[in-house]
Amino acid sequence: MRAVVAVLLFVTAAHAGLWGLFQQKQAAPDFRGILPSVSYAPFDGNAHPDVDNIPQTEKIRADLKKLSTITRAIRLYSSTGGVELVPPIAAEFGLKVTVGAWIDKNSDRNKREIEAAITLAKRNSNVNGIVVGNETIFRGEQKIDDLIELIKQVKKSVNVPVTTGEIWNIWRDNPELASSVDFIAAHVLPYWENFTDKQAVDQAVAMFQLLRDQFPGKRIVIAEFGWPSAGYNLRNAEPGPFEQASVLRNFVTRAEAIGMDYNIVEAIDQPWKFFEGGVGPYWGILDASREPKFAWTGPIVNENYWKLAAIALLVGILMSLPILRIEQPTIMQALVLSAAANGVGAWASTVFAYWAGHYFVLGSAFALTLGLILLVPLVLIAMARIDEIAAIAFGRGPRRLIAKSAEPMPPATIGDAIAFPKVSIHIPAYFEPVEMLKQTLDAVSRLDYPNFECVVIINNTPDPEFWQPIQDHCRTLGERFKFINAEKVKGFKAGALRIAMDRTAADAEIIGIIDADYVVEPDWLKDLVPVFADPRVGLVQAPQEHRDGDRSLMHYIMNGEYAGFFDIGMVQRNEHNAIIVHGTMCLIRRAAMDMAGGWAGDTICEDTDLGLAIIEHGWLTHYTNHRYGHGLLPDTYEAFKKQRHRWAYGGFQIVKKHWRRFLPGASRLTPDQRREFSLGWLNWLGAESLGVLVAILNLIWVPIVAFADIAIPDKILTLPIIASFVVSLVHFVALYRLRVHVKAGQMLGAMIAAMSVQWTVSRAVAQGLITEHLPFARTSKGGLSVMSIEFQAFWEAVLGVLLLVGAAVLVVTNGYKQVREIYIFAGVLVLQSLPFLAAVSIALLENSRANSFAFWRNSAVRTAELIGLRPVSLPAVGSQSQPVASEIRREAN
Repeated sequence: MRAVVAVLLFVTAAHAGLWGLFQQKQAAPDFRGILPSVSYAPFDGNAHPDVDNIPQTEKIRADLKKLSTITRAIRLYSSTGGVELVPPIAAEFGLKVTVGAWIDKNSDRNKREIEAAITLAKRNSNVNGIVVGNETIFRGEQKIDDLIELIKQVKKSVNVPVTTGEIWNIWRDNPELASSVDFIAAHVLPYWENFTDKQAVDQAVAMFQLLRDQFPGKRIVIAEFGWPSAGYNLRNAEPGPFEQASVLRNFVTRAEAIGMDYNIVEAIDQPWKFFEGGVGPYWGILDASREPKFAWTGPIVNENYWKLAAIALLVGILMSLPILRIEQPTIMQALVLSAAANGVGAWASTVFAYWAGHYFVLGSAFALTLGLILLVPLVLIAMARIDEIAAIAFGRGPRRLIAKSAEPMPPATIGDAIAFPKVSIHIPAYFEPVEMLKQTLDAVSRLDYPNFECVVIINNTPDPEFWQPIQDHCRTLGERFKFINAEKVKGFKAGALRIAMDRTAADAEIIGIIDADYVVEPDWLKDLVPVFADPRVGLVQAPQEHRDGDRSLMHYIMNGEYAGFFDIGMVQRNEHNAIIVHGTMCLIRRAAMDMAGGWAGDTICEDTDLGLAIIEHGWLTHYTNHRYGHGLLPDTYEAFKKQRHRWAYGGFQIVKKHWRRFLPGASRLTPDQRREFSLGWLNWLGAESLGVLVAILNLIWVPIVAFADIAIPDKILTLPIIASFVVSLVHFVALYRLRVHVKAGQMLGAMIAAMSVQWTVSRAVAQGLITEHLPFARTSKGGLSVMSIEFQAFWEAVLGVLLLVGAAVLVVTNGYKQVREIYIFAGVLVLQSLPFLAAVSIALLENSRANSFAFWRNSAVRTAELIGLRPVSLPAVGSQSQPVASEIRREAN
């Protein structure tokens, strides 16, 4: 424990050191003077001035009192809507005012603006000029000649200089406009022209010199210069608080040195300008709370930096505390987990900084809040996977796993006698292939165990062709085999197993459950029944395995996908006595079953339901990853998906049924068991459902991002999604390499198979939210099912294509802007399309020649012959796949 605490302290100290190492501190020229002019808009909040944002006199007075310590003059952009209150109040603080008349296509409004501007100039002696229109020509709302007429109209009515505000190149390209004004009010905004913050000042000075050379003798004023403190990049232009401070301090120093007249845009952040490409609200030198955003002297620093560091470290420490509850963690295990926890802390700090440093309208606040809410379970899932990586890669290894040994466990003893507890093996069957079920029964008859019976119950199968041969076969196998043919059984498989319990021998202490397709090994009972010598043990589970993985490439990768659960997840859950019971290759103490209430028919995953109930009553469970039986894989991809849908829907039913028992004191579940089951459900049901939900929400956002100039913040929303995907990828590959004995190709196929059921699981969860019961869907095995003529990944294809199209739209529409966040968002859409495309690829594979191993063997031979090599036969699929007897296929067909 001391070593673990030392590791946590070391990681925390290293995290703090990284904050110190990466603290930005930037030098810039000091400016101790007063700015000649700043743009001022007396609006507050998010509402647009044309809608509901009327300036208040006292608010204006407070603003101008503060601005009077920063600047000698202010520039306005309108003369109506409450802005007309500004000039007389500005006079109270000795501020000069350049009045603006807003000009657009609305002639009536233009008339009111001009009349108001003229009136303000006549009544207020502190008005030092009028700007008729702001970028009116650039926006295409007035023609040059029409704007010149408006300028002349104003000039005739006032005694102050009159001009218009336009981008510098408009003045350069329209000398007649320059001739009509008293001075040139040129806007130079390097951000919008793809200049970096390092180039911005040089570009402004160059444009000033260009206009001065083109119009000698004319007064040149840089009427707008600034840099945004937040928002997203525009090609090479990067906004940011450091960039803004550096650009403005360098600019005013250069401007003062060469005698440039200039106006800084703008005085105060304007949250209502959210429509201006994301950077619109952030051009002020004061924030919306009227606080300075940077200092004009000294090094440029983030004054809140160490507050953010403290948040990151505190969250990292809190997220690391569960490590102290791990029993005997290794140094590397603690190091990995603590580093991940501190990474989450750094992300939490970034979220806090973003939330505190940006302005939100209702829609953007809702979208960000929803995104963060959805990311919380995503982060928990990623942390759980990192926990599993650390435990398997760097932990001490399994300690509760029942390993297959050369010497079997001795049976329990009573006094001097050897005790072989009686086992009753139950095999439920429903329309199962006859020869397949016979193989299962034959294997049971060969069990190397002296005291067992076998109860075969065929339910709801009226066709004698399916049950009569089994009845005859049971008679042939002897009195140990009991045959039941039950019609009109309610409760699906659970109902059949309840009937089997009624026919079970009174002295049977242990109930064994196997599916109708499982061929068990002779030493299954001999090896595992002795575990029940411990009276606390209520259940022993062996893994599922399959003997027909060589039927096709699809079955090969499906078999690899199943293996991951049994060799990774189940082994780890077993360490905390929290395994998932999966209804075949399972041994249950009869007393434990009775205490838990027996087989319940209110879920379609009766096996997992019963297993959890047994654990909730305090019984111990054990697991072995040795394969004691081999069954059959689902016949088709449709059957594979239906099976996964049943498991997910049943799992969600179990969550709804059992969640109250996870409350403190409601059951005998330990904290570790609660954690394993809760994170297990979140990791499976939650991850898949969350993936689909986020993908659909992102699709909805595509047109908004593409056409409304709104980007998704990368550091707090999109990059965590990418990081979660990377964690999932590393989790799959690393743990398969460490625990699952499959080849690299099968591992890749297993990954595709695992991803392909995301839509299926999410549908099951959605149906679980709105329905109480769905009928039990039997998984077709043994060749009975006929492949559907319907394409088995239609909706996955729709969503996958839409996500790819959305990514393409974002890339195309971002071609000019080259906003980094939009490219990252497009990349997220591509990643989110992979599970859907995985389903499409398997559905296409199933119906193609490439699904046959013969196709690949022949292709290899042809390729070898083509390039002049001696043909070499491909190796067999692998030892874990055994061919299904041809009799089964003939019977099924």
